[in-house]
Amino acid sequence: MMKKLLAAAALMMVSVPAFADDFTKLKDGAGKDVVEQNCSVCHSLEYIPMNSPFLDRAKWDATIKKMQGPLGAPISPQDAAVILDYLTKNYGG
Repeated sequence: MMKKLLAAAALMMVSVPAFADDFTKLKDGAGKDVVEQNCSVCHSLEYIPMNSPFLDRAKWDATIKKMQGPLGAPISPQDAAVILDYLTKNYGG
């Protein structure tokens, strides 16, 4: 019984990350690497396409500023500009 439980647990550990990767692939484009580096530190990249129907450039900008300010994300002003351009071009705006 214990061997079956360990085998099931090992299988889950292998399959869950592979499954999760399918949801975190962002559209290719200039700035994708900056988005991945900055945004994935605090949350899943799945939030980007999930929220894109609701966000235009101004709302993406407000979201980035919220992440930098109240939520404390260490996003430099240069990276914020790149992120905003990428999100606007590829996910609304």
